[in-house]
Amino acid sequence: MGTYRALTVDWEGSNLKSDIREYAMDDLPSGEVTIRVAYSSINYKDGLSTIPGAGIISQYPHVPGIDLAGTVVTSSDPAFQVGDEVLITGYGLGASHPGGFSEFARVPAAWVVPMPPGLTAKSAMAIGTAGFTAALSVHRMEENGLKPNQGPILVSGATGGVGSWAVTMLAQSGYEVTASTRKSSEIEYLKKLGARETISPAELEIPEAKSLYRERWAGAVDPVGGPYLTHILNSVRYGGSVTLSGFTGGSELVSTVLPFILRGVNLLGIDSVLCPMDVRRAVWNRIATEWKPDEVLLDSIVKEISLSELPEAITQVLQGRMRGRSIVALS
Repeated sequence: MGTYRALTVDWEGSNLKSDIREYAMDDLPSGEVTIRVAYSSINYKDGLSTIPGAGIISQYPHVPGIDLAGTVVTSSDPAFQVGDEVLITGYGLGASHPGGFSEFARVPAAWVVPMPPGLTAKSAMAIGTAGFTAALSVHRMEENGLKPNQGPILVSGATGGVGSWAVTMLAQSGYEVTASTRKSSEIEYLKKLGARETISPAELEIPEAKSLYRERWAGAVDPVGGPYLTHILNSVRYGGSVTLSGFTGGSELVSTVLPFILRGVNLLGIDSVLCPMDVRRAVWNRIATEWKPDEVLLDSIVKEISLSELPEAITQVLQGRMRGRSIVALS
C-alpha cells in the first residue's frame, strides 16, 4: 500500500489535460475512512470536470469520479470496520474532494453507505450515480402518488445512464414505459430494457399556438432538461409528476404556469449529491431488492473498462456517444 494510481486532470500550459499519475498513500486527503476502490463509473459530470470553464472544479490537480465502491482498509469511525464493503455517491466526491478514478480513496465517514445485501462492488457501480438518480426519481414520483395503473411514463434521454436505468426500474415495477430517443438504432436496446414504446424527441414538440397539449403522460423522468422539458410539462396528465435531474439539453426553462395551476403538475427536482443519508440508504435498499438487475440485463447496459481506457470513455460521454453505463475497474 505504498503507492496508488489515479486519473488526474491538470493544466499543461493553457490546456487542461488528463493522465494517469502515481501517488504516495500520504497524498490521500483527510477523512475517517480509507477505501481500496474496486470500481467507479463514468458520468456526464465527470466529463465536465475535465474541460475548462464548466464550473465543476476550482482546484487542480484533480481526481474526478463522483462515485466509487470498494473495501475499507482503515477506519477511525466505529461505524466502519476493516473489510467492510461500501459505496459512495455524491457529496463532494469527484468535485471538491478527490474522486473515485483512483485505486484508493479517503473520505469522511458521513459519506459512506454500507453495501446493501445482494449487491457487489461491480453491480453497485454498474448502477452507480446514474442508477441511484433514476431510482430516486421513481421513488420521489411514487411519494407523490404515482402508481402503475395510472398510465404511461415517459423517460427522456433514454439511452443514457439515468435514462437506461429509469426505463429498467419502471418496467420492473410494472409501469408502462415510453422511451424517448433520437437514436433509431437503439430502439431494440430500449425494448430489451423494458420500454413498451419508443418515440423521437420531435414527437414531444407542441405547436407554437398552443400553451397546453393533450394529457398524455402519467409522469416523466427527465435527465435532459432544456426545451423538451417545456413540452413534457405541457403534456403530463392531471396531478402527474415530472422529475428533473440533468441539463444536458440546456439549463433554461421556458414555461407558463398553466401546467401547474390547471393540471396540478408536480415538477420534482432530483438532487443525488446531497440527498439525506436516510433517504439514500432507503433507495439503495430498494435498488438491491425490487430493482436489482439480473446478470443478462447488466451485460446489456454495462461496459467495463480499465483506468487506461478512461480518457477516451470520458470523451465519448461528453460527445453523447455513450450507451448505457461504463464502469472502471480499479483493482
